[in-house]
Amino acid sequence: MIFLEGGGFEFFWIWAAWFWPLPFLLRLLPPREYSVQALRVPFFQRIADLPQASFSQKIFTKSLILAAFVWSLIVLASMRPQWVGDAVELPLSGRSVMLAVDLSGSMKEKDMELQGSAVTRLEIVKSVLRPFIDRRKGDRLGLILFGDQAYLQTPLTFDRETLGQMLEESELGLAGQRTAIGNAIGLAVKRMKDLPDSQKVLILLTDGQNTAGEVSPEVAGQLAKQTGVRIHTIGVGADEAWLRTFLGTQKINPSAELDEVMLQSLASLTGGSYYRARSTEELEKIYAMIDVIEPVEREKEVFRPRQALFFWPLGFAVLIIGIWVWVLMYRK
Repeated sequence: MIFLEGGGFEFFWIWAAWFWPLPFLLRLLPPREYSVQALRVPFFQRIADLPQASFSQKIFTKSLILAAFVWSLIVLASMRPQWVGDAVELPLSGRSVMLAVDLSGSMKEKDMELQGSAVTRLEIVKSVLRPFIDRRKGDRLGLILFGDQAYLQTPLTFDRETLGQMLEESELGLAGQRTAIGNAIGLAVKRMKDLPDSQKVLILLTDGQNTAGEVSPEVAGQLAKQTGVRIHTIGVGADEAWLRTFLGTQKINPSAELDEVMLQSLASLTGGSYYRARSTEELEKIYAMIDVIEPVEREKEVFRPRQALFFWPLGFAVLIIGIWVWVLMYRK
């Protein structure tokens, strides 16, 4: 097999080239003796002197050359030429990472800055999750959005571009105003419990406490532990902000409703970690730390697309034979 780096031609049965000299070797064999019954023609010399004899000799010579060319094409086709494309990297069977993002009403709080401007917590999360998703090449990623209920926005997939687009299209209040943390964990467990690998990770981001849903975070955490789902929890929101009132500027804690004890308990129970993000920079560091804790597999699997080309020389050979037969039959 001839292999060309970066794409090119490949002959799958290159050993078939040994058949090419076969007709030429047969012509080297001594002619067999035959008993020939001849008919004496008194005017044979006159027939041989005709121009037609010279023309027939030329036809015979050309036929041999053409036959050799057709035979070469047939041998080339039997070698099974293929076009080998550039190497294409296959998705790796790495971790299954489910991202659960809080879309409750409190995520509209503008207590964090992005590039010097105050933006909502959801905008901060989107800006940090984009590069995180891009870095998880080889992992199956999924997206859960939760508010009053939890919704599977994107099932586990290798298509990071589509997942990023679905994250971009998520809007505040899309899932309701309250926070169903237990339902989000339960939905993630349901989607990952039957996976054959043990590398099942849930990254849950919220800015509040469980205020909705049929499943409590404690029960959902136990289910996650039993099915081998590791939960990393992230509490997002600044610890202090300044609010203008009629009585003047007052200092408030916009993250007062954040249930850090519950988030720490969930992470500890399932073998994960709890992180606190009070700014955009801290959130970026958190996802970078998760990259270290949950590294992406680096072994690569590639394949080269192949396109069969044998029909080109074979078809050309058949075409030449057809044309040549037509010429011999209908020449004047």
